[in-house]
Amino acid sequence: MMSRYVDEAGGSLGASIVHAMWQDAIHNAAIISTDATGAMVQPEKRQDGQRQACKKGHFFTAVVDCDHVLFAYAERHTQDAVRQLFGGFKGFLQCDASNVYDILDRGPPKDTDDESIKLVGCWAHCRRYFFEAAVCKYPVGLQGLLRIRAIYAADDHFRKLPSAKRKLARDEHVRPLVDAFFEWVQQTRLAHQGRNLATKAIGYATNQEQELRRVLADGRLPLDNTRAERSLRKVVVGRKNWMFYGSDSHAESAAAIFSLVASCRLHGIDPQQYLDEVMRVLPDWPKDRHLELSPKYWRVTRGNLDPAELDSFLCCFTVPPAALNFAR
Repeated sequence: MMSRYVDEAGGSLGASIVHAMWQDAIHNAAIISTDATGAMVQPEKRQDGQRQACKKGHFFTAVVDCDHVLFAYAERHTQDAVRQLFGGFKGFLQCDASNVYDILDRGPPKDTDDESIKLVGCWAHCRRYFFEAAVCKYPVGLQGLLRIRAIYAADDHFRKLPSAKRKLARDEHVRPLVDAFFEWVQQTRLAHQGRNLATKAIGYATNQEQELRRVLADGRLPLDNTRAERSLRKVVVGRKNWMFYGSDSHAESAAAIFSLVASCRLHGIDPQQYLDEVMRVLPDWPKDRHLELSPKYWRVTRGNLDPAELDSFLCCFTVPPAALNFAR
């Protein structure tokens, strides 16, 4: 069960540090990987005092470059929720093929595409459909798996290269394999009719061709969205330990705690020590500098604090001057 003080702490941290992390991601990030999963939430009591049946809410995760791992709660998995989370983002958004993201990339025509968000597909999702077809003995499934495996094998050779060199290597060695894959998809699509797992896999690849090809546009882009799925696994596994969230506000507080703990793990910081210290520092910290308290910058910020004040259980902190290296 979520203790009341954890709920209040999550609300305070979410409205300050986590909010600053989200703003940093939307305005400065180059690549965000995102995914979502459902969660049971207990609604407020009715006017007669009776409890209502649990409803289904949704948790979104956003893995932001190598900077943050963020979570956000939304009551509904809709285009409006996606627009509120990622509206204003101008980089690459890697996600699954859910149509809730279409509102970001397929709105009214724009004069230029340079300053708009770009949806990027996930080859792991594409591979999953062909795997399901292969398990059910469809030859198309096996052929698709072999072709996708060749794409992954070729790309793996350049995984540790700098992004610019990786893009050049991909253009030379991976792009021909991707072109051959979609040529095969188009030929196979004409030869297969009806509704089955084989045509489902072919249909997914056809509908997602533009997004799947877009992974070649930047050397920093991974072939798939599995890093967001791994991040979301914490929430999915957690569902086995708790039955529901007590309310929408409790779920929002939990998302803030998830964000900070996951980001601490990303940067190799002890979450318990971080939360203990940052919650003592937060009341004295300027509102326009909350990003300095995020896990990404915490080591630098902590190094500028007075050690005696950190060791003291109760005190007022002396706020150091803003560090110049916090700007991207």
